[in-house]
Amino acid sequence: MRIISGMLLTGCLMLMECSALQAQYPVFKGCPVVVDFSKTLRDWDGFGFNYVETAQTIDYNVDAKDYGGFSIITEKSRQEIIDLVFGDNGLKVGLVKMFLDPFHQNEPGGKYDHERSTANMRLFVRMGLEKSRSSGRDLQIITTLYGPPAYVTLQKIMRGRDLDPAHKNDLARYLIDWAKFLKEKERFPIKYISLHNEGEDWERWPWDGIEGNIGRGHDYNMFWPPSQVIEFLSFMQPMLDKEGLRDISVTNGEPTNWYRFSFWGFPEAIAADPVALNNLGLITSHGFYVGGYDNRWYGSHTGYGINYLQRLRPGLHAWVTSTSWSRMDSRFIKEIWGNIYEAGINGLIPWAGIQRPPLWVGGDPNPGCAIRVSEDGSYEIQPGYYYYKQVSRAGQPGMKVAWTMSMDSEIPVIAFSGSDSKNSDSFVIVNTGKNNAKPAEIAIKGTKYIKFRIYRTNGKDELYKEIGEVQTEEGVLFYIAPPDSATTFFGVE
Repeated sequence: MRIISGMLLTGCLMLMECSALQAQYPVFKGCPVVVDFSKTLRDWDGFGFNYVETAQTIDYNVDAKDYGGFSIITEKSRQEIIDLVFGDNGLKVGLVKMFLDPFHQNEPGGKYDHERSTANMRLFVRMGLEKSRSSGRDLQIITTLYGPPAYVTLQKIMRGRDLDPAHKNDLARYLIDWAKFLKEKERFPIKYISLHNEGEDWERWPWDGIEGNIGRGHDYNMFWPPSQVIEFLSFMQPMLDKEGLRDISVTNGEPTNWYRFSFWGFPEAIAADPVALNNLGLITSHGFYVGGYDNRWYGSHTGYGINYLQRLRPGLHAWVTSTSWSRMDSRFIKEIWGNIYEAGINGLIPWAGIQRPPLWVGGDPNPGCAIRVSEDGSYEIQPGYYYYKQVSRAGQPGMKVAWTMSMDSEIPVIAFSGSDSKNSDSFVIVNTGKNNAKPAEIAIKGTKYIKFRIYRTNGKDELYKEIGEVQTEEGVLFYIAPPDSATTFFGVE
């Protein structure tokens, strides 16, 4: 064995000490974040808005409701709200959800009345469509069966649990005639019919099914097991085609969350029926997130069900058609991040964006919104509006979801590539921490932009406030995200 002399050993130690001095420990300047616009994950159809008019009332002749509030505000206020939602300086939404309530027909073969209980919702959409198209944009509309007429249920009561098989065609025609009315009479760009609203939740009714929904505070619902969803997917599309509505397709309906859609038997049932799978026009679900496995309302942003069907139908899109505004804070945007990056959706529409709180029996369990209408006819913009504006303007229809990475669960990052659209690359960085500002070292890749214009919401003194412009240095931005904030960076030439 070779023996190293003392002098040689001393020299080696000195060299090692010098090397250690030159190789300093790395100093973190902030949370490591990467936004790579060259790695696009999927097409993005846009963010949306939902105006809820008729909800909960059992007898419309006695207790007509307009939960959205357009019926009690002035024309000036209506125009202002439309601009807030659809205008160039507003949310610029590209998707709209319209409910089909149970009051459009009273008996089999009876006359349809699509106007009486939907006047304000249709006015809202009509004005929004005009505003969008005046700016060179357009909308995609999905209509959802909020609940069927009483006569189609076995119980023969409003909010009856079970479909009467003898009236399945009547229910299909109920949906189709409404869609035809929207397309031909209103000239609305309706694209999808959704079969149900949270119809998977069998426990909302007494177990014997004799009575209607437990408590008057529930939505309109009917129970939709997987077998019933498959049946309607199979026979409704030919009925639409026969009516000249080939450009309108059917979705699977809207379970309460992606967890229930994924693990309550729906993907496997659809996949097992080739006709239903082929007729499925869009995967839909609500995107409510509830933590805690010991809670029956538990729902995660799992992408299992979407992935399962997309392996069989590549290119099939998925939308969230209702989700909570949370506390109208940064967590709201974190939940949107979960729907986009965990579930893997292509579009998102939150629950009722404009609300009259006194009209929800027992208090809305999801009271957040964008705009709140008071009984005196005034309205107030809520913090949720400004948080939503951070993402809705960043993710315009025609863009693509881009890959992001953040090494802090309290700093979710959402990015959209402009791709072939007219929109610039953009990303939103969020700090869900309530007390401390968080620094981030953001590596930005795959974009032509080196300058970014910044807008920020913190729910207090900054409400989609323009902060200024910044420029990357060797592809890196350093940013300190204030507590409970969402900040959007738009690429600028």
